[in-house]
Amino acid sequence: MNLSLKPGRDLGLPAEWYHRADMFERERQAVFAREWQFIGSAAALAHPGDYIATEIVGWRVFVIRDREGELRGFHNLCRHRAGYFLEDGQGHCDVLRCKYHGWVYDTKGRLRATPGFGEAGWFDKQDFPLLPIKVGLWRGLVFVNLDHDARPLESALGDLPELTAPYPVESFACLQEVQFDISCNWKTYTDNFVEGYHIPSIHPGLNAAIDFEGFETTQIYHFYFRDTGAEQAEARARTIETNCQIVREDFGICEIAQRNLEAGAFSRGPLSPKQEAGVRYFHDRLRGSLGPL
Repeated sequence: MNLSLKPGRDLGLPAEWYHRADMFERERQAVFAREWQFIGSAAALAHPGDYIATEIVGWRVFVIRDREGELRGFHNLCRHRAGYFLEDGQGHCDVLRCKYHGWVYDTKGRLRATPGFGEAGWFDKQDFPLLPIKVGLWRGLVFVNLDHDARPLESALGDLPELTAPYPVESFACLQEVQFDISCNWKTYTDNFVEGYHIPSIHPGLNAAIDFEGFETTQIYHFYFRDTGAEQAEARARTIETNCQIVREDFGICEIAQRNLEAGAFSRGPLSPKQEAGVRYFHDRLRGSLGPL
């Protein structure tokens, strides 16, 4: 059983925040729909018609370079009956044709053709453009935001520009993307990701290679390399597999923690002032985004 804790203790989020459906919907609207989300490299959008399509917690979106060379972002849904245009991933598309009923849009999001729709005096193509989203570009990386009133990308990056200034980010190429499926709430994994407290127990190999006492988290998980030559292919493959193995090592403990959070015995726990500053920061940001509950 959980004992009552004295006021003023530094505690984590309530367990119910990690599994209540209404909390997740609130997070969808207050966090994922309002914050800038990284979706890929600008190198994948080099030519008119090149696109990146992805999903952000249920919202299917894409960014495409239009015929004038501008990057434009839209919801990946047709204004007719909510069909879609592009499969998730990267590719090239000269005409945005809905896979449901064949409605056609141009790369600026304007409705151009409605094959087989018939004549209707009230219908005007101009009333049914694609639903736009904001697009931001920073040092060759592409971000999107579903909130039309979102603050500029540059102001949302915080200390990242200063921290990465010494590194030639633009010269790195994304050579591989790896997707992992894990059975836990996104916050359960984020809590784990932003602290090094668990490294000696869960990642013995990583623990042997780093200074645990000096461990800090400032990480973005993508496999970008500056040296893309064939002679370094094996070294790059080892780097990717080493990182993937570290991610896999977290799966078991995160999934067990998730089940315990849902079971009803745990309420909330104390945060280490030495080891869990990243967790505290994440929780404070989330509370700030969600507002009063």
